[in-house]
This record gives sequence, structure tokens and C-alpha cells, in this order.
Amino acid sequence: MVQQLQNYYLNKEEPNKSCLLALRNIILNQDAHITETVKYGMPCFCYKKKMFCYLWTNKKTDEPYILMVEGKYLDDPELEEGSRSRMKIFKVNPNKDLPIKKIESILQKALDLYRTGIIKLKD
Repeated sequence: MVQQLQNYYLNKEEPNKSCLLALRNIILNQDAHITETVKYGMPCFCYKKKMFCYLWTNKKTDEPYILMVEGKYLDDPELEEGSRSRMKIFKVNPNKDLPIKKIESILQKALDLYRTGIIKLKD
């Protein structure tokens, strides 16, 4: 598992590699209960074993994004729903400084869904 995660990041070209690694650190630093695994071939972050968000790159533009699993509960103009009914994405331009405060705000709002019980956690 660890090798698969490392390969995901290390096999990316710059500037995506640095961007994805920075996003990974931002996500993991939001709460001590966040863990990282691989699902569907992409890094998946879980909060107390419940899927929380993913890191991926757009197939057409190759730009990174954070996919929020319970995005339908999040109301933020920078989150895009597209054709998804449950999830929303936050696109990141790897050639610009990361909007860290904005990313942290979205992640904290999403975590609050789990912390407050809106999204039920497994016992």
C-alpha cells in the first residue's frame, strides 16, 4: 500500500508532483484522525475509516483536484459538481500558489460533516 501511494506521487511530472504532495500534506494536517489509503488507483483520505476526499488529476487538462466525497453537503462557489450527484471537486492550478486558506476552509467544513454526525461514522 505504501509503495503504491509513493509511486502515485513520484510518477507524476512537475509541477503536478509538488502540487499533489503539498495537497497531501495540507489534507493530512487537518485532523489526527485522517488516514491515507488507495482506492480506485488514487490517493484516498479517510476520516475515522470513512472516505472523506481523494486527490486526482483531470484526464483532459492534467490539472490536480481534490474530490470531496460528500460534496453535495458543501456550499462553496469554488466547488464544482459537474455531472456528479454526490461529490464535488476543487480544482487546483499547479502553476500558481496554492490557496491554502480556501483549501483548509473547505476541508474543515467537510470534516465537520463527520464530526457533527451529518455523515454517520462506523462504530
